Amino acid sequence: MKVLMHALLGLALVGTFSEAPLQAHFANAHALSTVAAAQSNPTQELARVRNATARYHNLEQAEADGYQNLGFCEPGEGCHWINFSLVDGNFDLDHPEILLYAPTENGGMRLVAVEYVVPLSASPVTSPEGFTGDADTWREDTEGAGLWELTVWIWMPNPNGIFEQHNPRVP
Repeated sequence: MKVLMHALLGLALVGTFSEAPLQAHFANAHALSTVAAAQSNPTQELARVRNATARYHNLEQAEADGYQNLGFCEPGEGCHWINFSLVDGNFDLDHPEILLYAPTENGGMRLVAVEYVVPLSASPVTSPEGFTGDADTWREDTEGAGLWELTVWIWMPNPNGIFEQHNPRVP
């Protein structure tokens, strides 16, 4: 089982897993429940984020749950929807503060990533605790908003890495 978890982590970290839900990588639901029962690890945490945010492929659902369009779109990142009530200084896997969407060919928006933010005042000396291990790298105030920032390319593979800020696939 340890080999399976390391293999999945490797796939996730290089951004090569498919756009299908992470469960598609397992032969059956029993294998998924066995991995989920294991000790917390980055692969399990990434699956948890996907499960928690799957409903936000529907932008109307995201807005109904309190996410608001910031009117801020950046090449390589996408358009930002933020839930201000979640910006509380806590890292919560199930509730990312920002959802990142990329425009589609038909004029819609596609969920591509999530972003966690923590006010610098909540962790003034060191970056916040995030995912298990040290693969995630928080950025300090790169967008000038007084925040620690962590992007996770959970819905669109990023050839630069799952925790990198910019994805060349996003216009």
